[in-house]
Amino acid sequence: MGHGLSCSRNPTELEFFMAVRAGHLAKVESSLRIYPDILYQTTIYGRLSALHIAAANGRLEVLSLLLSRSVHPDLLNRHRQTPLMLAAMHGKIACVQKLLEAGANILMFDSLLGRTCLHYAAYFGHSDCLQTIISAAHYSPVAGSWGFARFVNVRDGNGMTPLHLAARQRRPNCVHILLDNGALVGAPTGGYRWAGSTPLHLAARGGCLGCVRELLTWGADRLQRDSSGRIPYVIALKCKHGECAALLNPSSAEPLVWPKPLKFISDLSPDTKVLLETALMEANLLREKKILKGTMFSLPSPPHSEVKVDDDTGSEASDTELCCICFEQACTIEVQDCGHQMCAHCTLALCCYKKPNTATLLSSAPVCPFCRSEIARLEVAKTKTAEELDKDTSSKLRRPRRSRNFCEGSSSFKCLSPPVSSFGKLIGHKPADNSDLLDKS
Repeated sequence: MGHGLSCSRNPTELEFFMAVRAGHLAKVESSLRIYPDILYQTTIYGRLSALHIAAANGRLEVLSLLLSRSVHPDLLNRHRQTPLMLAAMHGKIACVQKLLEAGANILMFDSLLGRTCLHYAAYFGHSDCLQTIISAAHYSPVAGSWGFARFVNVRDGNGMTPLHLAARQRRPNCVHILLDNGALVGAPTGGYRWAGSTPLHLAARGGCLGCVRELLTWGADRLQRDSSGRIPYVIALKCKHGECAALLNPSSAEPLVWPKPLKFISDLSPDTKVLLETALMEANLLREKKILKGTMFSLPSPPHSEVKVDDDTGSEASDTELCCICFEQACTIEVQDCGHQMCAHCTLALCCYKKPNTATLLSSAPVCPFCRSEIARLEVAKTKTAEELDKDTSSKLRRPRRSRNFCEGSSSFKCLSPPVSSFGKLIGHKPADNSDLLDKS
C-alpha cells in the first residue's frame, strides 16, 4: 500500500514522518514550529501525508494536532486512499472516531480496488470500526444523498459488497453487524471473480462455520446458484469444508430465521433483542448438533455451558414464573399492550419462519397466543417478587426446584431440549431429492 517512509525528499521530512509514526508529539510540534510547510509534504512513492501516517499507526494525539492545524481530513495518497480508510484498515478505532468527528467523508472510493472505508473495515475484520462507520452513516450527508441502505450495500470495483468481503474473509462478527444494519443477505457479486456468488457461497468457500450460521439465521437461501450453477453446498464440498457442507445440505433441516420483517421485531429494545437472539442461537445450535451427530464433526459447546449455578441462584430462580406454553422456561418476554408473558423460545416459535423465501413469509403478523390481540411490541418481562407470585391464581404454575438446575451435565443444551422441541414442527421437514442440485463444479 506504500506505507513506508523511506522515500522522503530530505532528512528533515524523514525525521518528521518518523516522529509522526512513533507518536512523538513533542518532536512533531517542534518540527511544525520550525518548518510550518512540512505539514503539507508527502512521501515520494506512496504520497502519504502526515495525517495518513498518524491514522494508520493509531497516533491519536498527533492526529488531533494535525487536524487542529486545519488539515483537511480527506487527503489522498497515491491510491486515492483517505486517512479514514487506513485507520479502518488497521483497526485504529480512536483515529476512526476522531476523523469522523472532523468531518471525514465515508463515501470515497480508492483507485486500487474501488473500496470505501466500510469495505476495508469489513475485509480486515475490525468490527468496532465497522460499527462506528455504520453509525456515522445515519447522521452524515450520505443518508440524505445516497441513502443508508445503499451505503451499507455499496459495491467495490469487483462488484463485492462489504458483506461479501466479510463472509469471504471469515469475519462472523462483521457479518452479523452488516446483516443487522440492512445488508442484503442474497446479493450476488457483480464482478468477474466468483461471478454471481452470494455471501453464503463465499462463506462456504472460506469454510467459516460462524459466517454460515449467521447468514442462514438471517435468511440466506441454500438453493441459490452462482453464475456457474452451483449452490453453496457444492462449493463447500469442493473446498473440503465438511461441517459447512453438512449445514448447507439442502436435505438437512432448515434453520430458524430471524423474523426481521415484523415491525415489532425491528422496534425491539437492546435487552429484548439480546434475549431473542440468544434463544435463536440456542435453537439453531441444537439443530446443528443433530445434523452433525454421527458424523466426524463435533459442535463445540458455547462458553456459558461451563458456568455453574450455585444454590443461591437456583433458589432464587425457583420463584420465577413459568411460561404457560412450554412449562419449562421462565417467562422473560412480555407482550404489549396486553401484558401476557412467555419465554423467549416460545416467542421465537410464534414469530420465526423457516424458509428464506419471501413468498413464504407470514401473510399477517402473529398475535398474542393467550388473548389473540395484536402484538404492538415485545419487552423484557418484569421479575415478580415472591409475594406477588403468592397472590397469583392457581393457573400460574411455578417451576419445580429440581428443574431449575439447567446446567447439570456437560452441555447447556439439556435445558433447551423441552422448549426447543416446540420448534420441531418449524424445523423438521421431509428430505427432498436434491440430486439435480449436485452439479459438477
